[in-house]
Amino acid sequence: MEEKTVLKLSSLSKKFEGRTAVDHISLEIAEGEIFGLLGPNGAGKSTTLNMICSLLKPTSGKIEVFGMDAAKDMRKIKLRIGYIPQDLAIHGNLKAWENVELFTSLYGIRGRELKSAIDDSLEFVGLLDRRNSYAKTFSGGMKRRLNIACAIGHKPDLMIFDEPTVGIDPQSRNFILERIKQANENGATVIYTSHYMEEVEAICTRIAIMDNGRIIATGTREELVKLVTDDDNANITLEEVFLTLTGKKLRDYAGGEV
Repeated sequence: MEEKTVLKLSSLSKKFEGRTAVDHISLEIAEGEIFGLLGPNGAGKSTTLNMICSLLKPTSGKIEVFGMDAAKDMRKIKLRIGYIPQDLAIHGNLKAWENVELFTSLYGIRGRELKSAIDDSLEFVGLLDRRNSYAKTFSGGMKRRLNIACAIGHKPDLMIFDEPTVGIDPQSRNFILERIKQANENGATVIYTSHYMEEVEAICTRIAIMDNGRIIATGTREELVKLVTDDDNANITLEEVFLTLTGKKLRDYAGGEV
């Protein structure tokens, strides 16, 4: 069976007042992948995702999603994308189900279908029993999970996660990672950005390392390790691969990025 390309970036660039945030990157992601985008603050990860979701206009280059040109067919593309941003996009004074309803209804879903989508999304993130609780009463981990529920009510084919586990407890982090793997098993293609090596290694089928606006290496964990050693028996971690390729310790970087 021929592998389908879900996302193709061709020489994509973004400049802000003369500063280059994303520098002519090219990338292809196949249907069914969990694709990890790994890099420190300022590497250009979030800027890249924002361009894919049409939140930012590229300075140059081309974005194709599901075979459609993002510059021409973004309305159709958006119906098939679920974007989970770094910053929480939930409303504290709304109940959990009201938050999901707000975002899911933007996709034209109504009536019984909407009610079913709300319950399915809340159940998926483990919050169905808290559907009538106000979001402002939730813990940090629960807010992150509700953030995900708000983005998946329309059952997107491509899910884009921008550092969804920042600042939460290990139990919530593990829950979210398991949900992402389940979504992938259910047919969704996933793009996942993170500062955490162990997360990328645990769930991603392929990884791109990004630094200074450029993609400097792409491959499976094993292929990336091969880049920095000729010894098949060497015990090299992904952390060491990143340090070798960029000269930076990824764990020294935390918080938001451009």
